[in-house]
Amino acid sequence: MSNDASLQSLQAQLRGTLVQPGDADYDQARKVYNAMIDRKPRAVARCADVADVMACVNFARDNKLLLAVRGGGHNGGGLGVCDDGLVIDLSGLRGIRVDPRAHTVRVDGGCRWGDVDHATHAFGMATPAGIISTTGVGGLTLGGGIGHLSRRFGLSIDNLLAVDVVLANGSFVTASARENEDLFWAVRGGGGNFGVVTSFEFRLHALSTVVAGPTLWPLERATQVLKWYREFIPKAPAELNGFFAFLTVPPGPPFPEHLHLKKMCGVVWCHTGSEEQAHKALEPARALDPALYGVAPMPYPMLQSAFDALYPPGHQWYWRADFVNELPDEAVALHVEHGSKLPTMQSTMHLYPIDGAVHRVGRKDTPFDYRDAKWASVIVGVDPDPANRERITSWCKDYWEALHPYSAGGAYVNFMMDEGQERVQATYREHYPKLAAIKHKYDPGNLFRVNQNIRPAG
Repeated sequence: MSNDASLQSLQAQLRGTLVQPGDADYDQARKVYNAMIDRKPRAVARCADVADVMACVNFARDNKLLLAVRGGGHNGGGLGVCDDGLVIDLSGLRGIRVDPRAHTVRVDGGCRWGDVDHATHAFGMATPAGIISTTGVGGLTLGGGIGHLSRRFGLSIDNLLAVDVVLANGSFVTASARENEDLFWAVRGGGGNFGVVTSFEFRLHALSTVVAGPTLWPLERATQVLKWYREFIPKAPAELNGFFAFLTVPPGPPFPEHLHLKKMCGVVWCHTGSEEQAHKALEPARALDPALYGVAPMPYPMLQSAFDALYPPGHQWYWRADFVNELPDEAVALHVEHGSKLPTMQSTMHLYPIDGAVHRVGRKDTPFDYRDAKWASVIVGVDPDPANRERITSWCKDYWEALHPYSAGGAYVNFMMDEGQERVQATYREHYPKLAAIKHKYDPGNLFRVNQNIRPAG
């Protein structure tokens, strides 16, 4: 463990600030999105530039300090902070540059998706991301990147063109299809195991307005709706994305008052074509006579930020996830049984479709190994009150344990808590040995281990 004098020597190297216990802003600096995570690092380095990141990596390695890296700060598993170590906080690195001719955007490692959506929307373009605009670009991308545009344009990693990385030895490299190809392969789904990614370059697609919104049905129709959905979405045009959810209707607009706080099931749609095409594609959903048909044209950033107010920072979160190939009747029955017991207003279950464009990328092309799965499921217990921690956690675990036998085995790494090596290996399957070999090349001492860790081979 380093002493105060050596931490002072680190501060002297930084353009940013080093926040330590006793500082007025220490408690704020160590906070992450999930209030269930309460860790106390030795210091939080609020980096001002890449040189700061390099200094911090060298310092942590030389002083044998546990090191955590935080981008946008969402990570549900709390892996952007650690006890008694150093946190590299990238939130000060928020630069974005759109190249409208090349249809690309370069994004600094501390950006959130709302920053990217704002910058690219001005040019009538977008790149695939998640479903909440406060999510960090770094964490979401390095784990894969599932969202509203997945069926049309693929995962975030399928649109990633290059990354800048500070490696465990403190050096700075660029990885792309043309240089450091093994590292570029690894970061497209392998998480933060290989270094600190300080910038990302993405391909952009022409997209300004989407036709989007929810269709909701009463819970007593959940079996019928889920059985319909499992058949409908795999055959739907790639322009149409829709994730199934069990939810409690939020008590405010745009939802009508008579539905407020009702437990319901629904699908949140996103169509990237014309309004006419969207409503035509959704005729089967309207034929099911939903209690609410809330689909309308909107700017893409409006859809991306629609859930922000419902999920502000500082709530208790616990989640479990799996990839899913099929939804047999037995699984549908279990979903309805557990999904009907949402323990709190913000708790939910989502089934995100990952077919369409996601299936057109070769399974060996990236570490994201479940290219043949149809859905990524996530069960989420959420509540602002710490007193409900056990309630949301036990509901989530019970639900997951009931459905896991019907899963494909592994889970989307961005939806995992700290669940151990067995789950990490189940997620990467046959890609794990290759990832472990690349890890050994770039981080043989496993400096970057506060993550869904891939241990160095050898």
